[in-house]
Amino acid sequence: MVRYRRLQTEAADAGMNTAEYAIGTVAAVAFAGVLLKVVTSGSVQSALTAVIGRALK
Repeated sequence: MVRYRRLQTEAADAGMNTAEYAIGTVAAVAFAGVLLKVVTSGSVQSALTAVIGRALK
């Protein structure tokens, strides 16, 4: 009986990990999209180019 309850409890939480990973993945992709927009903006590109240019001199 104890073993059955433990299995039942573990089965009830089985889907939670998948949902949490899915939400984390969506959040990471959204953050990557925002970061890509920021990095590809004109002002940030020129600033990065200037920094790299100074580093290579």
